[in-house]
This record gives sequence, C-alpha cells and structure tokens, in this order.
Amino acid sequence: MTDLSREELAARAGVTPDYVDRLVDLGIIKPNADGVTFSIGALRAARMVQAFERGGLPLDGIGAAVTSGQVSFDFLTLPAYERFSSLSDTTFRAYHERTGMPLELLLTMREAIGFARPEPDDLLRDVELQIAPGVQMTFALGLDVATAERFLHVYLDNLRRIVESESDWYRTYAMAPLVRGGMRPAEAFTTSTQISPKIAEVALLGMYHALQEQTWTRTVFEVMESEMERAGLWTRLDHLPAVSFLDLSGFTRLTEERGDAAAAELSATLGRSAQRIARAHGGTPVKWLGDGVMFRFDEPSGGVVASLEMVEEMPAAGLPPARVGIDAGPVFFQDGDYFGRTVNVAARIAAYARAGEVLVSDRVLEVGPAPGCRFEQIGPTELKGVADPVVLHHASRG
Repeated sequence: MTDLSREELAARAGVTPDYVDRLVDLGIIKPNADGVTFSIGALRAARMVQAFERGGLPLDGIGAAVTSGQVSFDFLTLPAYERFSSLSDTTFRAYHERTGMPLELLLTMREAIGFARPEPDDLLRDVELQIAPGVQMTFALGLDVATAERFLHVYLDNLRRIVESESDWYRTYAMAPLVRGGMRPAEAFTTSTQISPKIAEVALLGMYHALQEQTWTRTVFEVMESEMERAGLWTRLDHLPAVSFLDLSGFTRLTEERGDAAAAELSATLGRSAQRIARAHGGTPVKWLGDGVMFRFDEPSGGVVASLEMVEEMPAAGLPPARVGIDAGPVFFQDGDYFGRTVNVAARIAAYARAGEVLVSDRVLEVGPAPGCRFEQIGPTELKGVADPVVLHHASRG
C-alpha cells in the first residue's frame, strides 16, 4: 500500500485522525496531490513526531521548526526508509489464535528485537508479521518454546551487532562529513541514504550465503567423519597432522583503545611472526582470524614447539599475550579451507586456554613426543560444541 486515507494513516501510526489533522495544520506532514490521501513517508513522520512529543517536545514548536526550514522529515519518503515498520491490523492474541503459534513466543519476539514487551492485545508491527512465520517454523520442528526463544535470541543478538556496526559506520563516514561541510542533518540523510543502505542490501545476503555454506560444510564434514570412524576407516591412517589455533587475549579491547591503524599494525606483526615460526616447524598458516591464526602442521610435535615459541615471542613483539589450542587427527581440505572434528576441537581448546597457555589434546601426545617439551595433564574437560570430554595437557618448555 502506497497511499493511505486519513483514517488508515492514523490507525497504522497509532494516533487519532484528529492528531493527523493537527500535523497537517502545522505543516509537519502534507497530503498527496489529491488532498485526501497520504504517503507512507507521512506515516513514518507521524510516528516519529508523536515520539518526540511524548518525549516532551511541544508539537507547535516542531511545526514552527518545519515551517522555517530548520527541521525536515522529507527524507522519510526515501525508499531506504521503506523498511521502517508501522502497526498492522492484527493483535498478538489474534495471530496466536489464527496460527496456533504460542502467545509467549510471539510476545518474546518483540522483546528479542529490542522493544518493550507488548501486551497480548497490542498490534503487531508489519515487520513482525514477516518474522513470525520463520519463528513459527522452529516451533513446528518440534522444539519447545524455551528452545525456540533461544534460537530467536541467537539470530537477533548477532544480527544486532552487524546492524549497529553498520549504523556507526554510516554516521561516521557517510553522514558526518556532509554535516561538517555545512549540510543540514535532514539533507545529509537524503544524500547519504541514496547509496549507503544499498551497500548492505547488495552484499549482505551473499555474505550470509557464503558463511552459511562454510558453516554447513563444516557440520557435514564432522557428521560424516563420525560415520567414517564408525565404519573403521580411521584404522588405516598411518599419519595424523595437527591443527592449532592461536588467539591474542584482549586484542579487541586493545584495538578499541588504540584505533584502526594500531589494529592493522598489530595484525601485520602477528602475521610476520606467526608465518616465520610456523614454517620453521613444518606448519602452514591456513587463515587469519583478525585476532588470531589457524595453522596446519605436518607433525603434532612441530605444532607444539612452534606454539610455545609463538606464545613466548608475542609479548616481546609488542602484541597481547597469546593462547593456543592443538589437536591431532584427520583434516579435510576443500576450497582453500580445512574441515573436520580436529579443526573444531582445536578451536575449542584455544577458546578454553588462558592467556599465555598452550593446551593440547591427548591425541597430540599419542602421535609422538615433542622434543624439549613437558606436559602436565589437566584431565578430561568439557568443551563447548564438543560432544565428549577431551583430555587436555598443559605444554611448556622441558
């Protein structure tokens, strides 16, 4: 719907028709050329102005600022703001009764997005009508309400981080230069939103599919690896490589304090040191992870020695303390990346390690001793994302 009657605008904005009339009289919103209908942009402006008034700003003052040209809501008519939602004509209770979706899950949906918890007889927003069927699918799979809620929170919490980073980028690099150049904020909104939102629109879905492919591939390899193991195929392997993950503790906090240029310099220093040490011990950096590196070593013993050297060298190179996790076992190469349970276990061990620690699994020691190293058993350890406890050992210089 692109054109709204006075009554439709009022209902979808959550105001009265008389309130719409007052906004028109004050010049805050304008009807279309026919003098009777209103655009979706007028709806968005009505919702925003109502929020300003509820916050204590006088409506007459807002109207005067619009009339004088000091303030404008015209940018809300741009296509980029079509994603701004308005109220639907369906309540949470009515949607629950029509679809069978648990009412508690529906109410949690709005909370998880970041808004105040609604009442059952409140109206859903348009965008919530788009989200609800997807959330309902998780419930239809047989998940209980609590599990479905966790699923919803995981999606929205991570997407929120993306959107907030995008918004910070937009304000700093798209809008701020225009405002510093003398442009009014409303004009800057109009100019910058012609391009900025399209960047995410064009790239985001592709990036999501690429990461989805990578994650699903990892899961497929790990599940099929278990099947291969049950079939007895691993008994034929006479050589097991090792995978290690190195993380820099406190890297994110440090780069936030020092800025982007310092972060780039630290990453370059990490890259040089890690490559040099790994290659000296039969290792290859597989991929760089911003605050760390994933390695593959031909021999687990070489991975242990290299990891100890890296942990010792990082602080001396001006880097934060490092922590390393190592596992040995089959790894599978596809599209430039390594997959398999060994990769997952090594990553989880690294996440468990403390700053300055090199932790290795039992399988690393089973393959063969590392010269000049000693190991202190920690014992069976529960690791996130790993089904069975992993026996860990603390590695150090012997």
